[in-house]
Amino acid sequence: MKRTVEESLVLEEIAVEGYEKVVVATDERSGLKAIICIHNASLGPTLGGTRIFPYPNFEAALTDAKRLARGMTYKSAMAEVGFGGAKSVIISHPKNKNNDMLMAFAEAVNSLGGLYTCAEDSGCTIQDVTLIGKHTPYVVGLSHEKSSGNPSHFTAWGTFRGIQAALQALDGSTSLEGKTVAIQGLGSVGALLAEHLFWHGAHLIVSDIDWEKTEAMAKKFNAVACPCEDILSVECDVLAPCAMGGIINSKTIPQLRCRAIAGCANNQLLTDQDGDELKKRGILYAPDFVINAGGLINVSQELAEEGYNPKTARKKVDKLYDQLMSLFELAEKKNCSTHHAAVELAEHRIKHGIGKRETPPRYHHYNG
Repeated sequence: MKRTVEESLVLEEIAVEGYEKVVVATDERSGLKAIICIHNASLGPTLGGTRIFPYPNFEAALTDAKRLARGMTYKSAMAEVGFGGAKSVIISHPKNKNNDMLMAFAEAVNSLGGLYTCAEDSGCTIQDVTLIGKHTPYVVGLSHEKSSGNPSHFTAWGTFRGIQAALQALDGSTSLEGKTVAIQGLGSVGALLAEHLFWHGAHLIVSDIDWEKTEAMAKKFNAVACPCEDILSVECDVLAPCAMGGIINSKTIPQLRCRAIAGCANNQLLTDQDGDELKKRGILYAPDFVINAGGLINVSQELAEEGYNPKTARKKVDKLYDQLMSLFELAEKKNCSTHHAAVELAEHRIKHGIGKRETPPRYHHYNG
């Protein structure tokens, strides 16, 4: 039986310049403190993951939500999935989340009437979104006959294809034989990416905050285990950031000894200017909101009229290779950073409604 939490859930909309709607959801009974950040809905109702993370304070959570939501707007525009960009964060350690908290969050999502659809993200599992899906239709990444489940495989495959694109641009070949790839972060996507790279002949250097996991992955793939503090400075062909954002910045860029950066982490650049600095140093950057769009593309297919088809999703994810190759060429033609070229192209599509959704999303799973 669906339990309502409306009597204890407090929703407060706050004004944030440049964002369409930002809602703070608080539920004292369950301990929920969440932010739903809607950046831009020009191309359709918004879609973005729900991150559960123990932010040190509200300001840090809001900053992360804003950066992630903006990235989702660009990611959706570039992938042409017919959605706008948003993100939500729940301020909690994933170990401390509870069912009542997730139910209260579902009510908050429901209150937006379809303007925002949530999905898995760091700290939020398929079990969590399944519970959320019992209390609101506006959620994707579930496990049922017309849904897709965990999108990590598609994110990892898109990232792999993006690495191939970077190598093609640099060397005229997509081959990974004899190439060295350093992976920062061995979570659900990073670990799958390591597997793809291994089976295609790459030499791997791996790193994760969990040293036992790092050693286990190093053994599994005959890779070099690298401490977290050293991974950004190792010599490699491709650095693949697959953890938290903001790691490419004015302090870390001088340490880099890679030829390309191509990974699945969101918001890898701390500032837009960091993209310009990479260009100056001759490091090819695969813009994160392009290369890591596989998961978004996959879950967006759940909302098609006919329901989810993994072959359709795979075909669309595979096109990320071509998108990146075109983007690299565009940046070279304009003599600008690949990040600048990607942002400019995404904003052009948003302004002119390119890829705008023509039919409402179809939520197949909900029986509430």
